[in-house]
Amino acid sequence: MTLPQTVELALSIGFAVIGYLLGSIPFGLVLTKMAGLGDIRSIGSGNIGATNVLRTGRKDLALATLLLDAGKAGAAFFIGWGVAQHLIQNYIPLGLRVDLWSTPYTVGLCAGAAAFIGHCYPVWLKFKGGKGVATYVGLLFAAMWQVGLAFGAIWLLTAALFRMSSCAALVATLVTPLIAYFIVPYSNAWIVTAALAVLIYWRHRANIQRILVGTEPKIGSKKKDAAPPDAENGAA
Repeated sequence: MTLPQTVELALSIGFAVIGYLLGSIPFGLVLTKMAGLGDIRSIGSGNIGATNVLRTGRKDLALATLLLDAGKAGAAFFIGWGVAQHLIQNYIPLGLRVDLWSTPYTVGLCAGAAAFIGHCYPVWLKFKGGKGVATYVGLLFAAMWQVGLAFGAIWLLTAALFRMSSCAALVATLVTPLIAYFIVPYSNAWIVTAALAVLIYWRHRANIQRILVGTEPKIGSKKKDAAPPDAENGAA
């Protein structure tokens, strides 16, 4: 391993740890407790994401949870990218030939991906977290906004056709690595998005089973007062 590769690896690991801790912040749980609604894990699906927060009847808290869950991956990316670029510019000798663009970008991707993992498996909640779609989208918009827009367009089209939030999220997630490969071919972003997509599918395995048997709730349909366990519909 060359010295520039060692620098990149060290920075990536360091900011991945920061990203993971940031991603582990359970905003849905924090916001609902601050609002006096109790433990969000005791209602609906037991999930900490925006969809389950919406089951409290507080649309404002659900929206805030969605934005904050997306924002923590975006924040992790920009922190990793910005600080790594600053360190390379000011503290690493030019003779090492550490790329001033690709290395910070890779560090940012690692930090954002770690935030995604932190959201799904938060250390503060015994590794029981959300399903990661909002955090995934946050990383897309921060690291490759064109891919984020494509994800949103595919989500909207699929949701309009099938009226299922989880199905829309899964279809958009499936196509995202391919889009990333063509839009940002000069980076390893498509590999990162593909790896995270596998985890999203794993986290949505109960939704996939319900989609296959035709029991997945549709957008706008009336939900029962007590949703079945793990009934999160892909917006967490």
